Amino acid sequence: MPNVNHAEAEHLNPVFKVEIAPQQTETNQKPPWSKLLLLIAFATTLGAAVPTGYCIGVINAPATLMKAWCNQTIYEKYGSSLSPSGLDILWSSIVSIFLVGGAIGSLGGAGLANKFGRKVCLFICAGLFVIGAVLFFFCRSASSVEMLILGRLIVGLSSGLVTATLPMYLSELAPAAQRGTLGVFCGVGVTGGVVVAQVCSLSDVFGTEKLWHYALAAYLVLVIVCYLPSFVFPESPKYLYVMKGDSSAARRELMRLRGKSAAKLIEQEIAEMEAESNDNSQASGFCDVLRDPRLLMPLIIVCAFQGGQQLSGINAIFYYSVSIFTKAGFSDSDAEWANLGAGGLNLVISLLGPLLMATCRRRTLMMLSSALCALFLFCIAFVLNYIESVSWFAWACIVCIMGYIFFYQFGLGPIPYFIGSELFEVAPRSVAMSMGSLASWTCNFIIGMAFPSLQSAIGAFVFLPFSITCVLLFLLTKFYLPETLGRDPSDVAPLVAKGFRSKIK
Repeated sequence: MPNVNHAEAEHLNPVFKVEIAPQQTETNQKPPWSKLLLLIAFATTLGAAVPTGYCIGVINAPATLMKAWCNQTIYEKYGSSLSPSGLDILWSSIVSIFLVGGAIGSLGGAGLANKFGRKVCLFICAGLFVIGAVLFFFCRSASSVEMLILGRLIVGLSSGLVTATLPMYLSELAPAAQRGTLGVFCGVGVTGGVVVAQVCSLSDVFGTEKLWHYALAAYLVLVIVCYLPSFVFPESPKYLYVMKGDSSAARRELMRLRGKSAAKLIEQEIAEMEAESNDNSQASGFCDVLRDPRLLMPLIIVCAFQGGQQLSGINAIFYYSVSIFTKAGFSDSDAEWANLGAGGLNLVISLLGPLLMATCRRRTLMMLSSALCALFLFCIAFVLNYIESVSWFAWACIVCIMGYIFFYQFGLGPIPYFIGSELFEVAPRSVAMSMGSLASWTCNFIIGMAFPSLQSAIGAFVFLPFSITCVLLFLLTKFYLPETLGRDPSDVAPLVAKGFRSKIK
């Protein structure tokens, strides 16, 4: 791979100039997208990432109806009604058990991915999603709150496994020039799934007293349809070569992915895998990776990016947006549609992710995104605190929310999902991705538990900690994230091998 003088590039270009990738050399030239690679990218995104986002977003709109059903079901089954506080505790358990499942699934992703392979992990995810959908669909007719809770736990396990393994699987199937483009598909899918869930759970669709269980299980259609061609999915060539030592199988899968006309590219990838396979110093076990001082900084980056993505306020923004739209003069119904529009904007901008990741440097995008999101979050806190005093502040707050969503999808949204695949080589990669996913689900759980209390305690200033998080992510990116665009992880790893003493410039 060609060496790039990043110190000189940083000196010659302004901090927030979105730098375009240098001209591709002959050895790093972008190969054409194969039909098989495209099929895998779209099928796994729609069949795994979208259901993950769907399960995150579907529970919000029908919450009141579901809480009433839970109370009635418990009364009919056990002969006693829950107090308002008891019902709140039950509902919090139903919501949070999904996040607990996500954390457990993330933690188990490393062992499963290394033992059974990346592709088998995705089949496990599909099986868990199917089981969860069946439990959701029949919990109402069976009058079983237990089935609802168990279903939420199971789809949480599957979702955690998806976020830990899907970006890794796609990035390992892609050639170096397309790694970032494929890496963002998981994030786009999760974002799209949340929007689809918002639509399906509307009162005009499935968000009614008699149909809410249809809303919970509707993602099953996507899982079944998208996994129909799964028999042609290849296993990760890098996993086969480096982890299993099966060079012939790795070459066979590369031939399927790249085509016979890409012989030179295939030989180059095989040579890189062989060099990585011969490096006996690589840690692959969970404890070995955590103890290796050379992997400390990249592990901190992966966990900080994925955890910081949740702590940057995106969920809080959508939590607050309906009330802000109402204060701006929207009716309750129009405010819900406006909130859906904000989710749609989030999805539309996320669709730019593959193009941005293919052409723009990660460092620049991440610093741009985190800095501007920090600014917009500070403005939201200030404007929201005085929203009753100044008439046009409601509209100013809407502008800030839309601006935040827009720039969130430039870096904070897509990059954390796949940055681990570009910082870590194959052997420790599954552990790093699992730890990052665990950080994401844990921080999501913290937000869900702490946000209502913080909101009650400090009001609109609840957005200031999110703004500070974005500032910290900006500093971490500026001083410790090496540029990974178009570079093999073996070239990037030495740059951050000295921990906080690393010099990336």
